[in-house]
Amino acid sequence: MDSASSLPVDFGGRRYHAYNDWVRRQHGGRLQKISIDAGFTCPNRDGALGTGGCSFCNNDGFTPSYLREQRDIRQQIDTGVAFMRRRYPNTRAFLAYFQSYSNTYGELEQLEARYRTALEHPDIAGLVIGTRPDCLPDATLDYLSELARHTPVELEIGIESCNDDVLRECRRGHDFACTADAIRRAAERELFVTGHLLLGLPGESRDSLIAGAETLAQLPLDALKFHQLQIVRHTRLAKQYNEAPESIPLFSPQDYIDAVVDMLERLPPTVKIQRLGSEVPPKLRLSPDWGVRLSRFPEMLEERLLARDTWQSRLFPPPRN
Repeated sequence: MDSASSLPVDFGGRRYHAYNDWVRRQHGGRLQKISIDAGFTCPNRDGALGTGGCSFCNNDGFTPSYLREQRDIRQQIDTGVAFMRRRYPNTRAFLAYFQSYSNTYGELEQLEARYRTALEHPDIAGLVIGTRPDCLPDATLDYLSELARHTPVELEIGIESCNDDVLRECRRGHDFACTADAIRRAAERELFVTGHLLLGLPGESRDSLIAGAETLAQLPLDALKFHQLQIVRHTRLAKQYNEAPESIPLFSPQDYIDAVVDMLERLPPTVKIQRLGSEVPPKLRLSPDWGVRLSRFPEMLEERLLARDTWQSRLFPPPRN
């Protein structure tokens, strides 16, 4: 099928369900996330599960510089909104994105206070809360569900991999059953759930990524983010890579896009695709240096979907043996 308009599903002229297109249809314009560091930590850092974090994690790799310079949530929002207004002047509304570390890891009263501070800012219309699946007790989900009755709330859960061996290798501290349970419990409360995936972790294979996509297709996910593995300095993975680079095979841009296509084919058409990759600052990125800007990824994906004559959900549901 040469034209996206001839596909059996309508993705608005694309071959996959783009989150930004859905937002414009639902909200009448662009919603822009304002990243916040609210001072949370992580059970994989404070000793509850471990110290040092997951093998791939250096929070500075994806944290805007102003978050390292300002601690007050209101000031962070002021700075972020001013920057995004200049960059995206047609933005319809701003969402406070609790991004750094695990933003449901704490006493409920503490969580409520920090979320409330963000929502009281006059420019903030809703929340996006990034966290781990093992940091979502029922009481927190109940609170977020009640909050979502009055304001948009999106819960972003770090899946990273669906393979338990891979999760152990990267010292994640939980298994995939924990992830699936958290997604189901959040969805039962009608929360908007986005999953975060990291493709290319040590021990992951093309077959395991495909199997993971088929597993995720059975879960009540609203959206997914795809990220390629990048070796970030000052992480356990960077130490391993420096000592034995051959132990961590890294994607080329073409192979990465093909892996995303493999997974998209097996996902239901209802799942919105929020991100297709990420960019670590060059001073923190050890490898790989693709020389490709993130803004090129949607075009690269569309080109590859067309070349393979495929689309999101083409192989959903999987054929029965």
